[in-house]
Amino acid sequence: MLAMRGTYCLIVDLADNTKVRIGSLGVREFPAGTYVYVGSALSGIENRVSRHKSPKKKKRWHIDYLLDKAEVLSIIAIPTDRKSTECEVSQALATCEGASVPVGGFGSSDCSCRSHLVCFGDADPEWVAEVISMRLSMLESVYQRTSCQ
Repeated sequence: MLAMRGTYCLIVDLADNTKVRIGSLGVREFPAGTYVYVGSALSGIENRVSRHKSPKKKKRWHIDYLLDKAEVLSIIAIPTDRKSTECEVSQALATCEGASVPVGGFGSSDCSCRSHLVCFGDADPEWVAEVISMRLSMLESVYQRTSCQ
């Protein structure tokens, strides 16, 4: 079976306000709440997400540090061969009502995005998943527009 290549959104719950050392970003404060991390895995989303969820792993990505303190609630997978979809999705989510960027540079050290981590505060995770789905439906990079004839 072929692995699904693409971009993914991790919906994450951080139960308490906490400080976390995020690799080269240093110690950062994270308020309790619902977060969305946008990443890409052009070699396979399933393996990447399984790795993120594993308690025993070498910390390689910024999200690995945060996940020591937070819980992955759900995953939204976006099949694509385009690395740029990760940036387009994270930028779209950052403009949603109630969204904030708690840590600049998080997950975006290889691009010019402000961050690939968005906080939705105390918003219900199911509502956040609906917001993500609605916002994705508006992105042409995710759903190519076709004309009916």
